[in-house]
Amino acid sequence: MKQQQWRKLSGQRITIPIEDEVRQVLMREHEAGNAMRVFIGTDSQVKGRVIEFATVIVFLRKNKGGFMYITNEQVKRGMPIKQRMLEEVARSIEVAYSFCDLFTAFNVAMEVHVDINTNPNFKSNDALKEAMGYIMGMGFAFKAKPHAFASSSCANKVVQ
Repeated sequence: MKQQQWRKLSGQRITIPIEDEVRQVLMREHEAGNAMRVFIGTDSQVKGRVIEFATVIVFLRKNKGGFMYITNEQVKRGMPIKQRMLEEVARSIEVAYSFCDLFTAFNVAMEVHVDINTNPNFKSNDALKEAMGYIMGMGFAFKAKPHAFASSSCANKVVQ
């Protein structure tokens, strides 16, 4: 995975590689006896010719709340909405793929969430079939709007 600057929701920067941070979290939560699930999603916002992407890794403890890690990146080029939706999916898959062995080792279920509307009246829906095929073809569980809270709510709130 390319080097990205990750942070917690509080704004605290992660100073070690995110892979090491996630491994430490999984070990700590496992030792505490917490059942975990992980949800990965990306959202984007267009500001003129700049697109801001936010990708999140959301950890939920069964009946004990959750927390997340965030990375943002700006891209200075325009792109059609379908391409932007598929770029969001690609970013989420890159993160999911980099952690799959770790999540499997700790028996942690993971889902990839996409900010694509299942209603065909929305423009983002044009990318739904390709996104679903891409994610499921990689072997990941998949959720789209309105059930994709990692991308539609969590990432949406931190895209600047």
